[in-house]
Amino acid sequence: MDDPGRTDPALDELLEDDPADLYENAPCGYFSTLPDGRVVKVNRTFCEWTGRNAADLLGSRFQELLSIGGQTFYETHLAPLLRMQGAVREVALDVVRADGTLLPCLVNAVEVRDETGAPVLVRATVFEATARRRYERALLAAQRAAAESEARSRVLQQVVSEVSAATSVRDVGQVIVSRSREVVSATGAGLWLATERRGSARPEPSLPPVELLAVDGIPEELLREMEAAAIGGAELVRSGGVHTVPLGAGVRSVWPGLARAMADTGQEALVVVSVNADNRHLGALVLVLGAAGESELIDLAEPGQRGTLGKADADLLATIGRQAGQAIERVRLFEETARQAGRSAFLLDASRLMASAVSVSQTAEQLAELAVPRLADICVIDLAGEHGLTRPAARHGDPVLGPLMAELQERHLPQRGDPHPGAQAMRQGRTVWIRQVTDEWLQRIATDARHLEIARSLDLTALVCVPLIAEGRTLGVLTLGADRRRGPFTPADIEVAEQLALQVAQVVDKAQRLELETLTSHTLQANLLPPAPPPVPGLAVAVRYLAASRGADVGGDFYDVVPLAGDQVALAVGDVVGHDITAAAVMGQLRSVYRATLADRPSPSAVIARLQAGWSLLGLQRMATALFATLDPETGQLRVASAGHLPPLLVAGTDAALLDVRPSRMLGAPPAPAPAAEWAGILPRGATLLLYTDGLVESRVADIDEGFARLLGAAVRAGTSDPDELCDRLLVELAGDVRGDDVALLAITRLR
Repeated sequence: MDDPGRTDPALDELLEDDPADLYENAPCGYFSTLPDGRVVKVNRTFCEWTGRNAADLLGSRFQELLSIGGQTFYETHLAPLLRMQGAVREVALDVVRADGTLLPCLVNAVEVRDETGAPVLVRATVFEATARRRYERALLAAQRAAAESEARSRVLQQVVSEVSAATSVRDVGQVIVSRSREVVSATGAGLWLATERRGSARPEPSLPPVELLAVDGIPEELLREMEAAAIGGAELVRSGGVHTVPLGAGVRSVWPGLARAMADTGQEALVVVSVNADNRHLGALVLVLGAAGESELIDLAEPGQRGTLGKADADLLATIGRQAGQAIERVRLFEETARQAGRSAFLLDASRLMASAVSVSQTAEQLAELAVPRLADICVIDLAGEHGLTRPAARHGDPVLGPLMAELQERHLPQRGDPHPGAQAMRQGRTVWIRQVTDEWLQRIATDARHLEIARSLDLTALVCVPLIAEGRTLGVLTLGADRRRGPFTPADIEVAEQLALQVAQVVDKAQRLELETLTSHTLQANLLPPAPPPVPGLAVAVRYLAASRGADVGGDFYDVVPLAGDQVALAVGDVVGHDITAAAVMGQLRSVYRATLADRPSPSAVIARLQAGWSLLGLQRMATALFATLDPETGQLRVASAGHLPPLLVAGTDAALLDVRPSRMLGAPPAPAPAAEWAGILPRGATLLLYTDGLVESRVADIDEGFARLLGAAVRAGTSDPDELCDRLLVELAGDVRGDDVALLAITRLR
């Protein structure tokens, strides 16, 4: 069938030769067009395919029979190719049937030209391609599905690899949020984790609070509304899996604020993915589907279709949710292991510190310094005493807040009846854990406005008070605080605090007992020392006593000055073997017995004889050396006897000499067969007699003769007979700061 209205003879000739008649009933379409596309010949098959008769097709333009996309392709590709190549093969086009449906076709066309090369006619064959198009689409879909599956596999591999390298929960969150957002081309994504409930326990079961761990691409306004709806939305993920929540009547009725924020930002749906591990719900990954984000690519999705999620994508998100849960649990386990190792190291360091403790106050200060910031941001130690609580330590990790802690250390100490958790812990004898510090709570426990001001400045989020209890006695309370930078305490932290409090209580108990024992010992030792010598007319007397560098404050060295009847004076100096409490007790007994023997004014040798004879009856446990003398201040008559003791020193002007006093056996040794020999002589006026113990002259690195030589030289260099000045100079030159034994000096100067 051809166009009866043609008038060009040359064209008529071409059409006469046109093979259209051969294709009239062929299983393919055939038509001829002028160069501008106007149909001039068409076969019956093409008419049947398009649902039009030949009269309707002849004279119409072929490109007008095509779909919109086909018309564009005809103008931009098919027509230019014909002009350049003269033919095209298997060009896919969609022809619009009379009923408006599309007929997929493959078009082969040849351009017929005249002698000058100008186009005259286009002959085209058309093959129906519905089956082929269906096959090609299925093939493309399979290829696309394979590519998407491969892409999902790569994404999952990347997720597994990156979360395996993560060292913190926050790192895991960033990986999950960014990768899951890429998977479904989401506008944004956020990861919320369930947190431990703070405050008092609720009698009825309820959902735990959630905390935003990581976020990417979610507009700020929408994020606020999502956080407000997070508690109720957690119901969606209790059963696991992936849930799509489209913006619709349900969201508008339950969360109107969230619905408005989604509409304002062009979002169409939320995808909620359960994050779990070992059947334990840890949190939720939420993705926002809708308006394209900041991508520079053109969004080809049709409006209303961006909020849909395919099954494959949903399965991948579910897998990512499980991977996230396992990674979070692994990192938490790693972090807890590291924290536990740190806690163990902290307790070990605390034990070492307390083992070397010198005093309770020093121990408290060092422990507070150790606890901050390793265990807490604030450490306060209160100790109970006779007059209430004292606070030897109050430390904060921020040096800027040091002055506030110093003020707390001096003031605002809790009292037994106060609502302060420290007072509660002491009253109840158990740990008080304030999981969430609120301003209302601070107002209840503050003692005054200044106390409240300081407490607010510390920015505390949690507090734990552990009583210090040893052998049933409450000795004080240990208080630890955490600020917002550290976060809340964990049960493991509380356990460490209780272990620390137990150690501190034991150390404080031992230290307090030791201090009491030391005070008692010092009081007893001080009472064992002889009193200051009484004034004696005609004599100037000076005494000195230095304990050894280590051990008790008093040993077995003693001196004594006793006025006797008849204006005589009895003098004594001695040294009980040993430097301990036993030696001091023997010294006290010996001095008392010595005074008792002076009632009838015995001679020095008689004193030695009486002590030797009664030593076993006295039950004294140690031996001793002693030197006894009598002196008449008026005449200067001096008599000296020695029981194994060192000879006295006589200083007169610039001369110094040791008196030749022959010692007898030590007190407590078997008695000598003969009485002790006495030295007798005159103490000149202005001269000084020095009685001393071996701690002044003996040394482990030199013999006694060298010690006597140093004593004589020091006495000469002193150049004085004043007893006080002489004692001081001898001690400075001979005793030193480090002494292995006690030193006792008794210096008597006969006045002119």
